[in-house]
Amino acid sequence: MTNINQLSNGITVVTEELPYLRSSSFGIWVKVGSADEDETNNGIAHIIEHMLFKGTKNRSAKQIADAMARIGGNMNAFTSKECTSYYATTLIEHLPIAIDIISDMLINSLIDEKALKKEKGVIIEEIDMYDDSPEDLVHEMLQERIWKDHPLGYIISGTKKIVRKVTKEQIQAFMDYHYVGENMIISVAGNIKSNEILQLLEEKFGSIKAKSNMPGRSIDRPEYNKVICKRDKDIEQMHCNIAFNSISYLSEERFVLTVLNSIFGGGINSRLFQKIRENSGLTYTIYSYGSSYRETGLFHIYAAMNPSQTALVVKKIFQILSELKKKGVTKDELSMTKEQIKTELILGSESAKSRMNSNGKSMVYRGRIIPIEEIVSGIEGVTQESILEFANRYFDFKTASISLVGNLKSFDLKALEL
Repeated sequence: MTNINQLSNGITVVTEELPYLRSSSFGIWVKVGSADEDETNNGIAHIIEHMLFKGTKNRSAKQIADAMARIGGNMNAFTSKECTSYYATTLIEHLPIAIDIISDMLINSLIDEKALKKEKGVIIEEIDMYDDSPEDLVHEMLQERIWKDHPLGYIISGTKKIVRKVTKEQIQAFMDYHYVGENMIISVAGNIKSNEILQLLEEKFGSIKAKSNMPGRSIDRPEYNKVICKRDKDIEQMHCNIAFNSISYLSEERFVLTVLNSIFGGGINSRLFQKIRENSGLTYTIYSYGSSYRETGLFHIYAAMNPSQTALVVKKIFQILSELKKKGVTKDELSMTKEQIKTELILGSESAKSRMNSNGKSMVYRGRIIPIEEIVSGIEGVTQESILEFANRYFDFKTASISLVGNLKSFDLKALEL
């Protein structure tokens, strides 16, 4: 049973009782990420995520880690472009302790100056790590350039220059504005009793102020810009990412995109994998994926190959896309893919952590719980005609963007014919 309630300060709470489990999972989402930043503080949402683990009025960083280790649970966090989440999974008898630890982190964090300076060094190492990962870099470059100067294009971890300059005062002001009740969702799932959990959550999180008294700022709608970008790196493979303007995660066409992506490049039986990797042996890694946001989205195709094969691989990708736009998908492909997606969806929902995540994301992104039955119905409703229509509407070769990371010294970009 799933219930939705509110704490006295406006924090939305969704609980799902799963009495057949011995585990429980808890998460709190703050509706803020890198897309809410500006050119002076890019990376601050991610810095805050790090800093909340670095000590409170009641616990040192080591004591936070030890407290979670004593109950044998797992606690972590992440920052995305549109939200930040702190979560933990443990046995049901230890859930109150996990909730207490995370509430302490959110409400009583010290943001100590020395710890901040040290953690900036860790984050800069993280930025360097992503810069050393061509698969990540080729994606981030494309997103940054396509969305131009819009915050949606900002790198989540920020730039080293800005990270070094972020102050404790900036962090506190950012949290005062965004870390408020009306901007938070709590999700709990497992062998719980909703009424008891609500009382505990009110006790632990009820002191968070309901609203910010600071003026907000308006952010323009992101606009897609066709780009061709490249980064020279002395590595063995060429990493390529192609992107098309696509849909928001709120779009009614999201089920069509899910099915189309699975058929086109979502797995080892997809057209991209079978035709370019298996049949032609031109790449080791090739796949497609969507990155959707509240107002817009992109459809990506990623491949890594020997630099000498780049032009041929790109040509074959566009040939497969052309065939999709002309002939669509077969009845057998559609039927098989629907069953794959439904099976993965149902199997992936059979744990406290997955239910907690699903419910939390549903409330953050759509403001309501999306039942599995509704998702299954949406997948079942995808037709050959809707896939063909989607492909022809969004896969416009004239507006395709491309990003390349690899040894470009002897590579002729004109060979791509873009």
